[in-house]
Amino acid sequence: MSSVDPSSSQGIGVLFDRRGLNAALGWTFVGVLTVAVVVATLGGRPLWAGFTLGLIALAVAPAVAFRRVDAMVPWEVLVLASVPALGHVLIVGRTVGGVTLTGRITTYVAVAAAALILAVELDVFTPVRMTVSFAVLFVVVATVATAGLWAEARWLSDTLLGTSILLDGRPEHVIEEALMWDFVAATLAGVVAGVIFEYYFRRFADTTPRYPIDDRTGGD
Repeated sequence: MSSVDPSSSQGIGVLFDRRGLNAALGWTFVGVLTVAVVVATLGGRPLWAGFTLGLIALAVAPAVAFRRVDAMVPWEVLVLASVPALGHVLIVGRTVGGVTLTGRITTYVAVAAAALILAVELDVFTPVRMTVSFAVLFVVVATVATAGLWAEARWLSDTLLGTSILLDGRPEHVIEEALMWDFVAATLAGVVAGVIFEYYFRRFADTTPRYPIDDRTGGD
């Protein structure tokens, strides 16, 4: 006569709960990002709306690839992406005590979050495993590369669509200097994101029980 190990059943229940909770929170923050897209679109910021749509696409890619709603990145990383996404549409152009708040900080925190999502997905949903130094370097490079694409998108928008996001009447050397500072900010944000990826998501958060392991590793 066979018997079911109670501790095994309890472990499966906990595993299911963790997957379900992570998926529920993850999809909630996908909803938050969707709200940010709508607000940015209505506010006349199509480039930021497009960038946030890119974050959403990265977030839902595992669920689409595995055809499972519980194949979702850690909800914590989506919090990191949602905060700057909302902050950008809420504080840009506002002033506090005569000081104008800009979107530079929120922009590159969001850029770093995009690189962080990509790194976490590679680590969790693929056989790719990175050393500590390479993991941090990967996130930094991905962040700077995304910042470069963001700069190109702004330039193309100004050139082809007649906007004034980057080419706003300032002297050329001033724009170039501002771009260099943007890349410095992106690099610093990438370093922080890389450290968070290595020392939180890979060492502390214990993300493995949140996902369908058999599907992820190709097991039977």
